[in-house]
Amino acid sequence: MLNIVLKGHNYKYEISEFLRLFTSSFDFIEDVDGGIFESQIEDSEDVKASELSCLANKLDIDLKDQKIYIQSTTYAYEYGLRVYYKSTQDTIDLKEKKFANNQKKIDNRVKTISKRLIQRSMFDYLNDKYDANVPWGILTGIRPVKLIHSHLDEGIDESTIRDTMKREYLISDEKLDLIIDIAKRERPYIYPLDGDKISLYVSIPFCPTRCLYCSFPSNALGIQGSKRGQYVDTLLVEAEGLADIITKQGKTIESFYIGGGTPTALEAHDLDRLITGLFDIFDLSRIEEFTVEAGRPDTITREKLLVLKKHGVGRISINPQTMNQVTLDKIGRRHSVEDIVDCFNMARELGFDNINMDLILGLPNETPDMVAHTMNTIVGLNPENVTVHTLALKRASDLKINIEDYEDELTSYRQMVEMIKISRDAMAQNGYNPYYMYRQKHMLGNLENIGYAKEGKECLYNMQIMEEKQSNYAIGAGAVSKFVYLDENRIERVDDVKDLDHYLSRVDEMIEKKRREVEKNEN
Repeated sequence: MLNIVLKGHNYKYEISEFLRLFTSSFDFIEDVDGGIFESQIEDSEDVKASELSCLANKLDIDLKDQKIYIQSTTYAYEYGLRVYYKSTQDTIDLKEKKFANNQKKIDNRVKTISKRLIQRSMFDYLNDKYDANVPWGILTGIRPVKLIHSHLDEGIDESTIRDTMKREYLISDEKLDLIIDIAKRERPYIYPLDGDKISLYVSIPFCPTRCLYCSFPSNALGIQGSKRGQYVDTLLVEAEGLADIITKQGKTIESFYIGGGTPTALEAHDLDRLITGLFDIFDLSRIEEFTVEAGRPDTITREKLLVLKKHGVGRISINPQTMNQVTLDKIGRRHSVEDIVDCFNMARELGFDNINMDLILGLPNETPDMVAHTMNTIVGLNPENVTVHTLALKRASDLKINIEDYEDELTSYRQMVEMIKISRDAMAQNGYNPYYMYRQKHMLGNLENIGYAKEGKECLYNMQIMEEKQSNYAIGAGAVSKFVYLDENRIERVDDVKDLDHYLSRVDEMIEKKRREVEKNEN
């Protein structure tokens, strides 16, 4: 057990998240004697000497008692654009930005730097103690590629970016190569930035059954399926309200994405009615991409695919998650591997030439050999996109709620690393490039999700939503709109309620929330 004492700060949550990269066996205890140990950090071999000149936070390590003492000395700083640490003559320059003179924003910047220094100071000790392999270093954010874009936006050259990322975040060369490669691949699609362009998302929160790992807003057809028609009616009401807002703003919809849940859980006539209505309500004449998550094979029919084809859907997803039948059965999928292949071939027959397939690594009882089988089968189908997720133990999922029943079936860290390597090698060897990525909280191994695509088949919506350089207007139960204010480097979220019945009865409120956000910032 590792015992932790915090001194001079209250970063308990951040320190907890960081420690979980190495071990789950730790506890926070009270500082009994009220002071730090006599042995100072300068005498510890666990912290590099090169770090000492810029440390704003002191770290004492008592190896005998296995206690880590963290002493913050970030007490004093001056207002303005330069922050002074009491323990050093060094200064940190803050970039000139709107609201930079705001006290709270300066406080937040100081805290960010302080937390990073604490984590970096602890890293080598924890890495050695637990014989860990932590390729992302201290980088715990969910959008690492955004950091690369920020540096590139400032005109910093690639060599300097590499040096900075390795020094500040202790990231491995492998992961650094990955995020730099992705950033360079994304930039022609995202830049130049245009605040007048937006993406549109429509949420369909229905599924045949709820998968074991799922935390998305999803309503099983056996329980709520009778409300699908009413849901489409209500969606179109919200669409009318949102279209009015978009028109008054003079925004242009660049990409259009219908997701879920499983959109093809709708009956064909409701799917047709929904898309017809959306094209009547919104000006979608200038969209560059139209994606629908066809999703689970047990919802896909020829009739529904013909509806999508009729409306000009250019990109669909057929999401197996795994090509191992025993795993499909365990996670609650009521279809076979053969059903996946049949749906894919049917879509090809109908002329769909941009198909994505989602996979999840680390599903209960899966082995690296099973992942290799999945990758070989997917490569044989030759989809244009493959999105490879690492299993995340989401709080609202049945897997997390009943975790004690599955603990012995979860993938070990080293196996997860092997699985990711298998997937990356399969993609690289068959002409797929990584083009977007993100990380989630509670992911096994603190690793990553990567979207791969054949050259020229990258999904514009995925890149925009991940890098948050464009506003995403969203409607439907559980949908989250993100209003991006480029000139202020600020993002505001407006959530629609997740509960289906609440959404059906409160849709006017959902419209008004978005209207208030827009009007507030216009004024």
